[in-house]
Amino acid sequence: MTARTHDLAALTALGAVVIFEPLRAMTLSTVLAALLANQIGGIAPDIDQPTAPLWHNLPAGKFFGKAFDKTMGGHRFLTHSILGLALFGFLVHLLLVFIQPLIPHVNTGLVWWAYMIGMLSHLIMDSFTKEGVPWFLPIPAKLGVPPKKAWRITTGGAIESFIVFPGLIVVDIWLVVSHYSHLLILVHNYIY
Repeated sequence: MTARTHDLAALTALGAVVIFEPLRAMTLSTVLAALLANQIGGIAPDIDQPTAPLWHNLPAGKFFGKAFDKTMGGHRFLTHSILGLALFGFLVHLLLVFIQPLIPHVNTGLVWWAYMIGMLSHLIMDSFTKEGVPWFLPIPAKLGVPPKKAWRITTGGAIESFIVFPGLIVVDIWLVVSHYSHLLILVHNYIY
């Protein structure tokens, strides 16, 4: 899937969790940090590509991107597995624990969950592509849905552009419209 589809899928997944989980109070800064973390999580698995936007924006990024690609085993290897999900989740947790004193009004637990939801949505979405995902590394077999590779989506192709992406928008609209009163209660009573 393309980055824009991953971004929207991460936001859709986070929205669904917010709607279907019990409400809890949180600061506006937690909400904003969670949204940012969700979007980072939604594209984080693609950090194993030397052409990832992150590497273009860093000094000597091309060099580091190639080195990281080799270290991770290439695109859609470690970062696209349950093992990678756990490893990145642990590292992000450590980072959030480390920076917690700098952001005292942010619930880093909720921020971490938002990141993980984004990252998991990336792996699920990539499972629908022709390339598949090696969910069970160190077993390197790439799994996809449906099992027959020819029936899966081509990244950046017409099905992604004209069915998947608009479909996610429709799901988002449905979530907001059908749970509007719940969302209003959340905004008015639980975000301070």
